[in-house]
Amino acid sequence: MNERMIRIRGARSNNLKSVDLEVPRGSLTVFAGPSGSGKSSLVFDTIAAEAGHQVSETYPPFLRNRMPKWTRPEADEIAGLSPVVVIDQRRLGGNARSTVGTVTDTWTYLRLLYSRVGEPLIGESTRFSFNDPGGMCPTCSGLGDAVEIDVAAFLDPGRSLKEGAILLPGFGDGGYWFDKYTGVEWLPADAPLREWTEDERLALLYGGEHIARLGVRPPKDYEGLVPWFERIYLHTSDSISDTKQKAIDRFTRSGVCPECGGDRLNADARAVTVHGRTIGEMARMEVAELADVVAGVDDTAVAPVVAALVERLRAMDAIGLGYLHLGRATASLSGGESQRVKTVKHLGSSLVEMLYIFDEPTVGLHPHDVEAMTGLLERLRDKGNTVLVVEHDPAVMAVADQIVEIGPDGGAAGGRVVFQGTFDGLRAADTPTALALAKPTPTVTAPREAAGAITIERADRNNLRDVTVDVPTGVLTVLTGVAGSGKSSLAAALVEQHAAIVVDQRPVGANRRSTPLTYAGIAAPVRRLFAKASGLSAKYFSANSEGGCPECKGLGVVYTDLAFMEGHESVCEACGGRRFTDEALRHRVEGLTIADVADLTIAEAMRRLADPSIRKGLRHLDRVGLGYLRLGQPLSTLSGGECQRVKIARELREAAEPSVYVLDEPTTGLHLRDVDTLMDVLSQLLEAGHTVVVIEHHLDVIRRADWVVDLGPGAGRHGGRVLYEGPVAAMRGTATARALGQD
Repeated sequence: MNERMIRIRGARSNNLKSVDLEVPRGSLTVFAGPSGSGKSSLVFDTIAAEAGHQVSETYPPFLRNRMPKWTRPEADEIAGLSPVVVIDQRRLGGNARSTVGTVTDTWTYLRLLYSRVGEPLIGESTRFSFNDPGGMCPTCSGLGDAVEIDVAAFLDPGRSLKEGAILLPGFGDGGYWFDKYTGVEWLPADAPLREWTEDERLALLYGGEHIARLGVRPPKDYEGLVPWFERIYLHTSDSISDTKQKAIDRFTRSGVCPECGGDRLNADARAVTVHGRTIGEMARMEVAELADVVAGVDDTAVAPVVAALVERLRAMDAIGLGYLHLGRATASLSGGESQRVKTVKHLGSSLVEMLYIFDEPTVGLHPHDVEAMTGLLERLRDKGNTVLVVEHDPAVMAVADQIVEIGPDGGAAGGRVVFQGTFDGLRAADTPTALALAKPTPTVTAPREAAGAITIERADRNNLRDVTVDVPTGVLTVLTGVAGSGKSSLAAALVEQHAAIVVDQRPVGANRRSTPLTYAGIAAPVRRLFAKASGLSAKYFSANSEGGCPECKGLGVVYTDLAFMEGHESVCEACGGRRFTDEALRHRVEGLTIADVADLTIAEAMRRLADPSIRKGLRHLDRVGLGYLRLGQPLSTLSGGECQRVKIARELREAAEPSVYVLDEPTTGLHLRDVDTLMDVLSQLLEAGHTVVVIEHHLDVIRRADWVVDLGPGAGRHGGRVLYEGPVAAMRGTATARALGQD
């Protein structure tokens, strides 16, 4: 075997057709191909999964249970791997204490700097940590915001406890917490709360001494609603889910902490300066500016700290993050920003012979900024690492040592290697990517005529400078500009001022039981077809009801808890992964069992199942280019771009009156060829009388816009202004115009 190759034989994960492939180590390889062709199955579900699994196996069981879980791929042989680092687009998220500074370790260097040369000297670097009791502001506990519980929002005074007076999540009729509080003997559960005494209300809310005032002994397990809410929602170190965040937003009021002014630190830490600036002031500086300020600290005692911090800050600036500041909450970062922040952590690593895997690293980057990202990928390679990139951007393909195209189409029609070679070789090939590269996209010279206009008035979010913009209705408007110029802030102002509908890339299915079959509303019609053919009740053809395999409860897999070892998921032996009972599988419609129907793609189901309601339910999913998805595929497995298109399909199906839709980079995950499909989908929304506003960097989308609002000229404090608004063909003098070749 060639030791300089990653060798794959017989890869069969998802739709891969027993792929054989050798990828050169120490090189930059781009994996391209249409949406759903199998790129991610090969790179993430095969190469990364096997490398991650093998590394995990070197650790003892106790540690493995606390490490990322990797499902071993279906393949005959995978060899030549290295320890893997996957840098994907999953948002960093994190709790309220996670910031750009903490996640990039730049805050650690800054704390060290202040603890060594700050004036006055106050001791260890932990005194400048808002996550340590010795440094955090006592009023806000280091959060920077003073969160005040809105007790009045907890209760409906017109109802009794038994009628649902407690409005907190989890207190619905019949739930655990509902029963626990309605069953308290010393509270009048049948009376509306407005008829309670003040002591009774305080006892319900706070417990403790207020219960004693009622003349009863406080039960050991009783907890007032306020301390309960604080424990569950506020005093937690766990990442905050969307559900929890909604509850916090509903039942609290927050603002900048009155004591620390948002610096998160106590008075002693806030008083220390370096070159006349406090650590809070430096945390609010943009990264690019902060790098220059820190570089000016010439004390030899902290020279290594200054050098390390400046290097990290310069690296962030080099990949288009110079507009961020260290105090920015990680939960507010986009997927593309999150990916670039993760990348920074690896630039200073002295490890070599590593395997770095990137998922569309140019997402969120203006063409003006892509060169910085490709330079970063080349730096990682030149240090002696292997870099694999799933990407559609021709600019990234152009710098690759090798390109592997998977295809020729999505779903069952994909899963094969259709090209392997250089970028020049690809351009001369006859593949979907080669054909898309050769196809010119003309700029729109006759835009649609607007029906009217809506105005975004005096937007001042983040770096916007009192911006007022007219957005034409009934047409496609694209918001453009370099990363950090203010596009998302302007879109957020549009949503806030005009109740626009956001069609984002967040997951549409929380668990594996949610599938295109259930989402499209065709599960019932399918079950009725089988019920009619068999004479059985429709419930016998539901995997979630009587028809589900009793061993795996209709999931098709069985999860085994191995205590302190990693849990194991295996195909159910009873049903062979088919999910249904033998009785359900005995009956057929159009030659198909109920399990066969779940294996059909959306496009196949429309051809083979004659029921009009089934075709109607699937039609919009097919129209948005998702015909390759299988009816039984869990929605939790879809990419961000696929999730966004599923939501567009829902709007096409359900929207009853003209609305304003805002889409954030809908080309994410789309092959060059599939951009045409996306534009057809957006045209369908426009034809139905809707208004579409898109944040986008893809030049083919910008060229086809009816109206463009270009922001800039730079990022952060150097942006936030409208440079141009009008037809795309007339745009001149901006970075976007130059990228379009119009300057």
